Amino acid sequence: MISISEMTKRFGRTTALDGMSLEVEKGAVFGLIGPNGAGKTTVMSILATLQLPDGGRATISGRDVTSDIEEVRGLVGYMPDFFGVYDGLKVYEYLDFFASAYHLPEKGRDRLIGGLLELVNLGDKEDFYVDLLSRGMKQRLALARCLVHDPEVLILDEPASGLDPRARAEMKEIIRHLGKMGKTVLISSHILPELGEICDQVAIMENGRVVVSGPVEEVTAAGGGSRVIVVEVAGRAGELALMLEERPHTGLVEADGRQVKFFYRGSREDQGALLKEIIDGGHIVIQYHEVRRNLEEAFMAVTGEVNGK
Repeated sequence: MISISEMTKRFGRTTALDGMSLEVEKGAVFGLIGPNGAGKTTVMSILATLQLPDGGRATISGRDVTSDIEEVRGLVGYMPDFFGVYDGLKVYEYLDFFASAYHLPEKGRDRLIGGLLELVNLGDKEDFYVDLLSRGMKQRLALARCLVHDPEVLILDEPASGLDPRARAEMKEIIRHLGKMGKTVLISSHILPELGEICDQVAIMENGRVVVSGPVEEVTAAGGGSRVIVVEVAGRAGELALMLEERPHTGLVEADGRQVKFFYRGSREDQGALLKEIIDGGHIVIQYHEVRRNLEEAFMAVTGEVNGK
C-alpha cells in the first residue's frame, strides 16, 4: 500500500531524510516513532504530496507521490500536527466546505457528514462553532475532515498531541475502529505506550532513516542489543542504582522503592558476574530477572545504540 525506497530530503545543510525505506501493508495500523528531528513529519508531508523529495521514490497504492499527485490526494487523508480552523463556521459547515472542495455531490452530504460526526463522537456538536470547541473536539473534527472523501490511507501526524487523558483515550478508540474498517493508517506519536496498543506494526526512525521495523511484538522483543533487567533487593535500591551506573554495559538505571531497572548490553557471562558483584556488595537480592520491553524501552534502546550510548 505504502512503499518508500531510498528517500532523501534536505533543507539547506540539514538532512531530514537520509535514504529512508519503508513498507506499509494494506489495512495495517502502522506507527512511526522517532525523536524530534528524526524525519517523521517530513516523510508524512511528502506522502501527502505537500513536499517533494530530493531523491528516492514513494508510492501509495502504486501511485507515485511526485508524478501522480492528484490520484494520490484522492487516496490519502492527511491530518497534520497543527491545523487551522475557520472562525465563524459551525461544525457541519466546516465538513460541508471540505466535501465541496472534494467535489462531492450535494445529494447525500447530510448523511455523509452525520455519519462522520457519529464516528468521531461529535454527533451532538454539528451546530457548534468550530473555534469554540475544545482541543480534543477539534482534533476529532480534523480527523472527520480527513475522512470526507473516504480515503484508503490515513496519515496522522501526532493526532493526540496536547490532549488530556480522556481525549487521548477517545482518539485511540477511533483509530482502532478505523483500522477495523480496513483503512491503512500511518500514525506518528510521542505517546509510545499508546502506540503499542493501537498499532499492528511500528518503525523506529533516527537521523532520517528507519533503524528497525516490524510487528510491535518483534520490535519490543528485539529492539537493540540490550536487555532490560529488574533487581529487587531487601531495602532501598538507591545505593544499588548508584553502583550500577558505574558498571560497564549498563544504561538508563532507574530506582523505584526496592527495585532497580536498567538496560544491560553485556554477555550472559557478564550478567552472571554482575549478579555476583551485587551480592558480594552486601545487597540481599530477592529477585533478579529480565523483563519484556515495552515500546518506549525498545525506542530508548535502539536510538541509544544508534547514537553510541
